[in-house]
Amino acid sequence: MSKGTKRAVLVGCNYPKTQFSLHGCINDVKAIRGVILDIGFKESDVNVLTDAPGSPVLPTGANIKDALNRMVSKAKAGDILFFYFSGHGTRIPIFQPGQPFKQDEAIVACDLNLVTDVDFRRLVNRLPEGASFTILSDSCHSGGLIEKEKEQIGAEHMMTPVKPNKPKPSKAKAKSLPFDIIHSAIDTAAGILHDAANVGQKIFGIFGKDVCLKFHPHYVDGLMVLDPVEEDEGILLSGCEANETSYDLVLENKAFGAFTDAVVNVINQLGAGISNRHLVVEAAKILKNKGFEQNPCLYCSDENTNTLFLGGFA
Repeated sequence: MSKGTKRAVLVGCNYPKTQFSLHGCINDVKAIRGVILDIGFKESDVNVLTDAPGSPVLPTGANIKDALNRMVSKAKAGDILFFYFSGHGTRIPIFQPGQPFKQDEAIVACDLNLVTDVDFRRLVNRLPEGASFTILSDSCHSGGLIEKEKEQIGAEHMMTPVKPNKPKPSKAKAKSLPFDIIHSAIDTAAGILHDAANVGQKIFGIFGKDVCLKFHPHYVDGLMVLDPVEEDEGILLSGCEANETSYDLVLENKAFGAFTDAVVNVINQLGAGISNRHLVVEAAKILKNKGFEQNPCLYCSDENTNTLFLGGFA
């Protein structure tokens, strides 16, 4: 792969003044921004969206997808694209006649407009040949955020699983927002749409063209088909398995995400010349040693398992 441009979209949602507020997600974005600037990203190519007071662009679902679409549209062979998210995650129950029940993964924007595994799959499918797209998500249920991406590392793939040797910190808060809560909020916002046949119609009625593909009528009706890709340049480092929780915590007056903090510590200790596999394995060890039960995962092609995280130093 030839050397290209490194671009990033970094998103942190603390959901201030809500019942599901978090504390460390904006701090996480600042920490990750510092790391990637050290490994060759230029400030002008790093787009930051947070819901901090006074933020010029809030991380709504529409704004997140717009930033990602613009980043992918600029991509050329050799470019390294990076999306970082710290905030709540959720699982969407999917009911399809004649199909087994399943739940799909999503991140929760500040306006509750979800960005799902299908949205991320569509972005990866649009990559030009020779470009890569890495996602690092510090959110609950983040395993599987790129639909149909191959899991390389997870709890069952660890050669020597590490058991937590102490309870997790008492001020740790799950970064999970159950879909029932989102559904209830959508019901309230929908108003006259309250009698819509299903939640997908309600969400589409509120967000319109900015709705995630999962709730787009063409997708729901089976008219929008995303072909599975066996080998591609999508890379996902998730804070936990699809059925697990990631944690936000406050320790010594500092708020941060446990997975993000582990990732930053590993890179600071071992340098940027670290593979995707090595980074996930070492971050998992740190989390276990601190009492967290979440299992970070790596989803990518066989080839990208051992490539350098974000291409290493420039």
